[in-house]
Amino acid sequence: MSLNRREWLKRGALAMGAAAVAPVDLWAKAVSDAHAENNKFLYNYSNSFDEYTPPRFPDLKTVKARLVWNENPHGPSKMAAEAFQKAVTEGNHYSWGALGALVKQIAEYEGVEPANVMMGPGSSDLLEKTAIVKFQHGGNVVSADPSYMSLVSVAKAAGGNWKAVKLTEDYQHDLKAMEKAIDKDTKLVYITNPNNPTATMTDTDDLKDFCKRVSKKVPVFIDEAYIELSPGGLNSSMAPLVAEGYDVFVARTFSKIHGMAGLRVGYMLGNKESLEEMNEITRGGMGLTGPSIEAASASMKDDAYLTDCKAKIEEARNYTTSYLQGRGMDYMPSSTNFVIFPINMDGDKFLEKIYEKKVVVRAFKFWDQDWCRVSMGTMKEMKYFTEAIDEILV
Repeated sequence: MSLNRREWLKRGALAMGAAAVAPVDLWAKAVSDAHAENNKFLYNYSNSFDEYTPPRFPDLKTVKARLVWNENPHGPSKMAAEAFQKAVTEGNHYSWGALGALVKQIAEYEGVEPANVMMGPGSSDLLEKTAIVKFQHGGNVVSADPSYMSLVSVAKAAGGNWKAVKLTEDYQHDLKAMEKAIDKDTKLVYITNPNNPTATMTDTDDLKDFCKRVSKKVPVFIDEAYIELSPGGLNSSMAPLVAEGYDVFVARTFSKIHGMAGLRVGYMLGNKESLEEMNEITRGGMGLTGPSIEAASASMKDDAYLTDCKAKIEEARNYTTSYLQGRGMDYMPSSTNFVIFPINMDGDKFLEKIYEKKVVVRAFKFWDQDWCRVSMGTMKEMKYFTEAIDEILV
């Protein structure tokens, strides 16, 4: 029997630490709790993958370089900002009409029907809701090691298990091994492309063949938060498979290329039956504000701005990777707005030193190696970052 709406709210709060709490507050609480318990790592994801606890939660208004959450330092666009401001005056009304119009706009953009679109306040909200619905009665999720952990963590909290499959030697999803990992208890295969925290892409044709084949046995969820920033852009998307009727979910967000992380808009594509299953427990679109909806609609029409943002992010990425290469430092090939590279010191000590220089990044441990993940900021921010690395690591 499915959870009813009240039961979902109760379990959702337990799984996510209260759905109304902002992600930045959850991260700050995780940092505070880790310090109180003297934990070197934040989340205890697994024995093979975790994130180092930073020395303290920073005052983000005083840092020189905010390179921590893969935000777009250039957004939102002027068109989006103006649409947001105009809609504020109508904030006394519910915005169901505007939401319906945005759903139709997205459906046309993606080549699907409105019934194939589910909205949410950011794509992470939709990942977590999917996890609660799919794993309320247990089962396992197959995903990469390492992977973006939002869906996986909530699946585990809801009663599921994580079957982690290490990336290949060239940092792609090991699709053959993932398919072999599927068993009778597998409820979902989850793939982030480009992957987070590695920033690497899986071959488009291989992934498409995988989705077509595997989705006949178990649903496949493709998280495309960073797809617009990849070299192939939307040509690398799995969204057309939804229109073709495959049991595939595709999640997108306005937090990255659109520069609207603080405005909280995302959407998920899926077949009608799968989204109806979701809507039995939680309604899509709850939690979106009218101004954010209007900003998202305007941003989708601002192609020139999105192209300019992608070019600026690519410039910052090329500067960063050229710097690392020039210093003889390895890095994973990045297809998006962050770069991850191995560091030759403990991640917690590295964070302490770089925080002292008012540069905020993240540090992970996986594959028996410590790593720094740096988001692409403005060129000024990236120069602060490279100056800090010169003093700390080189």
